[in-house]
Amino acid sequence: MPLALPLGDLLLLGGGAFLASTLAAVAGFGGAAVLLPFLVVLFGIRDAIPILTVAQLIGNLSRVVFNRREVDLKVVGWFALGGIPAAVAGGLLFASAPLSFLTRLLGVFLIAVVLYRHFGSAAALRVPLRGFAILGAVFSFLSALLGSVGPIMIPFFLAYGLVKGALIGTEALATVVMHVTKVAVYGSTSVLTARGLAVGLILGSVMIAGSYAGKKLLDRLPEAVFLVLVEAALAIAGLNFLLRG
Repeated sequence: MPLALPLGDLLLLGGGAFLASTLAAVAGFGGAAVLLPFLVVLFGIRDAIPILTVAQLIGNLSRVVFNRREVDLKVVGWFALGGIPAAVAGGLLFASAPLSFLTRLLGVFLIAVVLYRHFGSAAALRVPLRGFAILGAVFSFLSALLGSVGPIMIPFFLAYGLVKGALIGTEALATVVMHVTKVAVYGSTSVLTARGLAVGLILGSVMIAGSYAGKKLLDRLPEAVFLVLVEAALAIAGLNFLLRG
């Protein structure tokens, strides 16, 4: 299948990738929720998620670089312990998994998280450092099936006490661990094609610019505004999953 796409489709994808990575660089998540609908329209869900994984891998790597001094490596290490084997299992299941129910369930969960942050006890979301191994397993498995779990992950990183650059960089490096594993599994099962890899790499290069723009914006945001932005992105992503499911 040729790589060439109509100019309008290329501009749509490029603009979506830039917007997605700028949002993710500010809020720590939400980029995949923005970009995935563009990819689904042009490629279909089975190709869209592997393409998204490649693009997000590059985008997250850039956010790690831009926030490298604030990354909590202990959190990432425990996350990887559970995340790598779970990403392998989820990637193998992806080709035949029924996605609609899980997608709608994810949307309900995201909206519930926003409500809970206002009406519940934030302590219930807090996990000890070693608990990130369990979180890594759950999130990596779902990521391999759904393509995007950043909105689920972020409340736990926030509750642990990470904000702004530490939140963005730590969550991004944990996500890189997931995506590297997923790319390997998708490639081994032929779900990720040569065309998909090429499209993902192109979009990923655009996302580096968006990550840089988002980092500059993040440095100028007061913490209170930052948290409001995170919650707004959670709610929007939840509605998106409910409607798209």
